[in-house]
Amino acid sequence: MSEHELNRVEILAQVDDGRLTVDNAANMLDLTRRQIFRLLKRFRQDGASAIRHKARGKPPNNRIHHAKRDYALSLIKES
Repeated sequence: MSEHELNRVEILAQVDDGRLTVDNAANMLDLTRRQIFRLLKRFRQDGASAIRHKARGKPPNNRIHHAKRDYALSLIKES
């Protein structure tokens, strides 16, 4: 997990324990109250692993096909 995600988990754990209010957590994480409640729901259901980014390890949706990339690079190198 990244430092940012670990910080989120720590703050959500404090909210879950009642040591921190939702408003304070929203200000600390620069999120809305609604988003805090959504994160807190996932945190309670699946634990800290639910907070990590879901697309980690997956290729991006806007990736360029290898053949197109190689062709573009060959055109650039020629000029």
